[in-house]
Amino acid sequence: MTRSLLLAGAAALVLVTGAPAAFAQSDPAALQLIERLRPQAGGQTRGIRVPGNVEGAPPPSAPVQPAPVFGQPPAAPAPSPGLAGPGAPSVSAPATARPTPAVVRPPVRETTADAPSASITVTFASGSAVITPEGERALAPLGRALSSPDLAAFRFRIEGHTDTVGDPASNQALSERRAAAVRDYLVAKFGVSPGRLVAVGLGETQLLVPTGDETSNPRNRRVQVVNIGS
Repeated sequence: MTRSLLLAGAAALVLVTGAPAAFAQSDPAALQLIERLRPQAGGQTRGIRVPGNVEGAPPPSAPVQPAPVFGQPPAAPAPSPGLAGPGAPSVSAPATARPTPAVVRPPVRETTADAPSASITVTFASGSAVITPEGERALAPLGRALSSPDLAAFRFRIEGHTDTVGDPASNQALSERRAAAVRDYLVAKFGVSPGRLVAVGLGETQLLVPTGDETSNPRNRRVQVVNIGS
């Protein structure tokens, strides 16, 4: 029996039983992926999340005064205005505290796509496109999400990404093989229709975390799933 027949048989079995789709409804990880991969009303995207103030949010509350610390001597009381004059103790004005400069934090990048997408760290052996047991566990919520009725009307691009360790040509070829391995796994294990998945390799051309050459970074060694429409 050919591999294509095996994949088709697995897909048909899942569609008949409906097990992965039903299980996704009670799987928090799968539900979270469904929310990330399903387009929002009004055409908004979930590709990149930038922390900051939300429009319409209430202004921050006034700072809370620190509570007294037990065990420390009480602060000296301020002199009474009636003591001013000759012979009165001199009181120096308190030093003005310098304002703390605001810390500007870079945006938190979750994916490198503007469309609804999610990045998943899939474990492979070094230089290999064979999915490890740890990689299978990471892909299980994605498989249940893609086989759920919530995402049944959409197609997805499975992108393979690498870090900058190794030469670009080798990373490109490796990312292509790994993306294809993830697509085949989702089809065979979870019955996702092959026509809904497009596997591409992007090598080190779209780093999630910008780094120099020959820099190992696990966030860049990832599989990115992008909703490409119906």
